[in-house]
Order: sequence, then structure tokens, then C-alpha cells
Amino acid sequence: MSDSLKQRIQADMKSAMKNKEKKLLLTIRTILAAIKQIEVDERVELDDTRVLAVLDKMVKQRRESIKQFTEGGRDELAAVEQAEIEIIQTYLPEALSDDEITQIIKDAIAESGAASMKEMGKVMGIVKPKVQGRADMGSISGVIKGLLG
Repeated sequence: MSDSLKQRIQADMKSAMKNKEKKLLLTIRTILAAIKQIEVDERVELDDTRVLAVLDKMVKQRRESIKQFTEGGRDELAAVEQAEIEIIQTYLPEALSDDEITQIIKDAIAESGAASMKEMGKVMGIVKPKVQGRADMGSISGVIKGLLG
């Protein structure tokens, strides 16, 4: 069986240490700290699905920060966050195309029988595990609203 995502990240950390890649190492350590925090808090070993959720959340947080830094005229800080996003994204699966996202959502709507905005939660419940780490959940909910609205 292939290495887990967490093992791959740990191996990359060792490689970054050997090659003295400071920025890469810092970001990888941040990723591993976030994973470890959840594992300690919940007393569990995270599987790839949970690790993807952690990475997805980290990208989302950095996008928020970039927005705030850019609005505040702090482009150098926004650039640091963008560099971190690029590193984190190397561990995420390939992003889904808009057509793939729309198809997944249409299938989920059909599967759940949702007919109105009140049932958006049902659709999200089906869609989320299929797109985790491969699409921005904010844009996903926008598409669902568009199709149900």
C-alpha cells in the first residue's frame, strides 16, 4: 500500500531539512503542527480524508489572510501567504473543473431528492466528501444555491 498523506508530508519535511529549504520547512512544520493538534485534542490518528480537510482549511485561512493583507496594503505579507498556499496545495488532489463540480452537485441533488434551498444541507452532505480538498467550498455552496434557488 502507498504511503499515507501524513507520511508523505513527514518525508518531505526531512528532505526540506536536508536541503536547507527554510520556507518549505516552515510551512510543512505548520501543516504537521495543525495535524498533530487535532490528533492530540481528539486522541485519534488522522486518515488521509481528515488530513485533506486540515489542508483545505489551511488554504481557506490563508486566502482570507491574503484578502485582508491586500486590502490593508501589506502585499509582502500577502505574498508570504500565497507562497504557503502553493506549498499546501502540492498535498491536495488535483482541483476539479467547473463542469465536474456542477455534475457532482447535480448528481447529489438527484440522489437527495432536494427541491428547495431548505434542503441544501442534504446536498452539501453528499457533495462535501467528494470534493474535499479539490474545490473551494464557498464556490460549491454558491453553485448549489444557484441550482436549488
